[in-house]
Amino acid sequence: MAGAIFLSASVPDPNRSAEFARTADSVAIQAAVSALIYVILGRRPLVWGGHPAITPMIWVVASDMGVEYGQWVRLYQSRYFEDEFPEDNKLFQNVTFCDEVDRDRNKSLLGMREQMFKENNFDAAVFIGGMAGIIEEFNLFKRFQPKAKVVPVVSTGGATLEVGRLLGKVDDDLSNDLDYVALLHRHLDISVRERRYKSPGAQPKAIQRRLWRQPGKSET
Repeated sequence: MAGAIFLSASVPDPNRSAEFARTADSVAIQAAVSALIYVILGRRPLVWGGHPAITPMIWVVASDMGVEYGQWVRLYQSRYFEDEFPEDNKLFQNVTFCDEVDRDRNKSLLGMREQMFKENNFDAAVFIGGMAGIIEEFNLFKRFQPKAKVVPVVSTGGATLEVGRLLGKVDDDLSNDLDYVALLHRHLDISVRERRYKSPGAQPKAIQRRLWRQPGKSET
């Protein structure tokens, strides 16, 4: 997918990752993921590696928006986790299943992530909450997509705090602005006037042609 937005997000499990769970705000994580879907769906393609806590959130928001979400989203899953796939996977019409590698969890995840970053052309990546996998995805994303923008929503806590530290400097609003819809419109440079389209094929290539305007007013 060209011009895509990559989402890296999860809700830290205190039993698996107490370090990241201590700083994570599960309510903020859910709000930020929902806001991202609201801002981009029908406007930009979305790509992410399926996570049991995130996939259902995306389905709930996407199902109410009147666009062909199967054409706007691409979900990547490693067959290593086949027994753990959430039921919501069946609702998405564009799931890319990646082969497991040597029956090894870490090798299989690495293979899936490399495939995901090689097969798509990203404009930006958004990091929300998360555990150690968020940091791994950040490092790989920077290697494979060096020109893409990175947006760590630091206020959600978890591993995204470390992503912010690795970047060295992030805008203050990523730490303190909880109006996630407005925040993501700004950082992803998506106008609130941009129309949504049922499918990418129906969307004009020129952004100016996607903007709605009041009758009788011309663009300047």
